[in-house]
Amino acid sequence: MANGTTEKQAANKTSPRVDVAVIGAGPVGMTLAALLGRAGRSVVVCERYPAPYGLPRAASFDGEVMRAFQGLGLADELAPLLQEREAYEWRNGEGELLIRQEFRSVGTNGWADLYMFHQPDLEKALHSLCASLPNVDIRFGTTVVGLTQDRDQVTVDTADGAALSARYVVGCDGGNSFVREALRIEQDDLGFSEPWLVCDFALRRPAAELGLPPMLQIGDPAEPTTIITTAADHQRFCFMLDEGDVERERAADSVWARVERYLSRDDAEIARVAAYTFRSLVATRWRQGRILLAGDAAHQMPPFLAQGLCAGIRDVLNVAFKLDLVLRGVQGAEALDTYQSERDPHVRAVTLASMELGRQHTLRDPELARERDRALLARRAALQEPERMRLPDLGPGMFDTGGGRLSVQGRVSDGRRTGLLDDFAGGGFRLLVAEQDLPLLDVPSLRDVGITVVGLGATAAGAVVADLDGTYRRWLDDLGATAVAVRPDHYVYAAGTDAREVASRLLSLLSPGVTALA
Repeated sequence: MANGTTEKQAANKTSPRVDVAVIGAGPVGMTLAALLGRAGRSVVVCERYPAPYGLPRAASFDGEVMRAFQGLGLADELAPLLQEREAYEWRNGEGELLIRQEFRSVGTNGWADLYMFHQPDLEKALHSLCASLPNVDIRFGTTVVGLTQDRDQVTVDTADGAALSARYVVGCDGGNSFVREALRIEQDDLGFSEPWLVCDFALRRPAAELGLPPMLQIGDPAEPTTIITTAADHQRFCFMLDEGDVERERAADSVWARVERYLSRDDAEIARVAAYTFRSLVATRWRQGRILLAGDAAHQMPPFLAQGLCAGIRDVLNVAFKLDLVLRGVQGAEALDTYQSERDPHVRAVTLASMELGRQHTLRDPELARERDRALLARRAALQEPERMRLPDLGPGMFDTGGGRLSVQGRVSDGRRTGLLDDFAGGGFRLLVAEQDLPLLDVPSLRDVGITVVGLGATAAGAVVADLDGTYRRWLDDLGATAVAVRPDHYVYAAGTDAREVASRLLSLLSPGVTALA
């Protein structure tokens, strides 16, 4: 037992067993709790802070993550609070444009490619959602000090001498994860470590009125800088630090001196100043028995691709439906091994890409910076189309033929209303088929195991929805398929030209022993 808690005390204070204990109530942990809670699982969330953190940390997420929040019913609440971004600019110390990454207002997920946000707004929405779910118990001020697992469960010991038991535990407790340390899981260091000063300001006038850059990296060898508008009334400045006195750099006078070109004390007040070391770390194991890691507990990446929080949300989208399958007895525990096999290669690829951008951005040698500028200016001049960020497919795992890539989301109509497909089909397992193939399927038998079947056509009729913008027609053509099975995390499970075969593959996943449609 931990911290002097006796076995008798623990026995007296042990809560009834829950399906999943989530350690950490940040956006990643609360998203996982919401996903599991809405799936009917019993969840306890343990958070060492006495209340939601209340200060900004993460500042961006992409359309894939917004699609996840759509599935949780939060899109309408969050949309007015978000700052949609058109571009991410990189300039040198002289102001020359080196890179301009452009973002679409409607991307492949049905949402804008990139949003900036004020983290307390997101945490408030997620906390309210979780608090509304009767099977989710949020315990603030609860510090986990011990984890003991056996064949059937994990016992979670807390600093107040209490304990709870859970069938599974997921550590979403950040870069300094207690869960990871308790399991003695090592981390691969991919080779990036730089100290930065992160300064958040609460603005007295909207950022647009103050003329603040919405999203800008300045590759000035004298002081590499990042400037982003996180909300209409919040601005962030990040400055690369030299080795030295970090506390001196955090002093208010030093911070105001750094931003005086853009902001005065009349324009804003300091909301938070923090010194961070941007790192590139990936846990060597993401699962040990009944305990798993997610988010920064599993990996940390530099922020230059704005993908840190996105990676954590992708983690819990991936692991939530797999935990549900295992807890329902549909799949064995070994299915959870596909979590790391799928997500780890994706995380490493994104981290390496972010590191490369970071190394270009943070060159401190003036001559090397000039060489970089010449190369990037020549590259930009040669571009034939807008530069966009492209993310990799998942690694091998819980997929059949044609699986592993992210599905698209387009506008559809059922003849009565118009909207995004996920709002019609829900977020579970889906089978999307071209209209002509729908009669080949035994739709009731598929529905019986939780598969939503959607026909895609030019006009709406019965189970067929109208593909209003041709999004699905183009996507199916690109896949060379007429039927696609999609998982709850929106990744393709299988695709092909034989709708019955694709349906059978999905049916065999959800009904072990069944290999074909009757």
